Amino acid sequence: MEDNNIFLFVPNLIGYARVVLGIGSLYFMPTHHVLAASLYILSGFLDAFDGHAARILNQSTKFGAMLDMLTDRCATMCLLATLGTFYPSYLFFFQLVMVVDISCHWIHLHTSVISGITSHKTIGEEENALLRFYYTSRPFLFCMCTGNELFYSMLYLLHFTYGYTFLGMSIIKMLVVLLFPVAVLKLLLALMQGGSAWRKLGYIDIKEREESDKKQ
Repeated sequence: MEDNNIFLFVPNLIGYARVVLGIGSLYFMPTHHVLAASLYILSGFLDAFDGHAARILNQSTKFGAMLDMLTDRCATMCLLATLGTFYPSYLFFFQLVMVVDISCHWIHLHTSVISGITSHKTIGEEENALLRFYYTSRPFLFCMCTGNELFYSMLYLLHFTYGYTFLGMSIIKMLVVLLFPVAVLKLLLALMQGGSAWRKLGYIDIKEREESDKKQ
């Protein structure tokens, strides 16, 4: 019975640690940028290990997958809310990113559950080639997620400091510029994901209505 206590599975313990680190980061975010960024990045760094541990230890669970996704979404949303106060001229952009991120992931997960798909990362052959590559290539998925989080993290740090310089240029500012296309592509992928999920949900409705008409 103890072996099946999923609440104490290693990847879920890592998930709990990520939640604690995330809350700590949010607490210090308005004033202590070094500590806040360190906790936030460490939480994101651990995200690369919980899934790996789940596969190696055969401890993959729906509980862990949901904990992982919600931790990511909530952390990103809170960071974007903070950026909105730091860069009020770009508040509308940050609001759009939050809306797309939360709504598209939610509808994708909801449609996956209704369709009986075991994992929200399972993608069909009928999907857009880029979206399919995003979910089937672990290196690409890792680079996109990491690059996206680093972009907003560097943008956060840039509010407080330019950091170290290289050839007279701020390394933090350079990273913001270089990672901006990654953040834009990640936003487009989320929109593709949401659009695909809405389409599938519509087809489910159509199929259910056709089956209902046949019975009548």
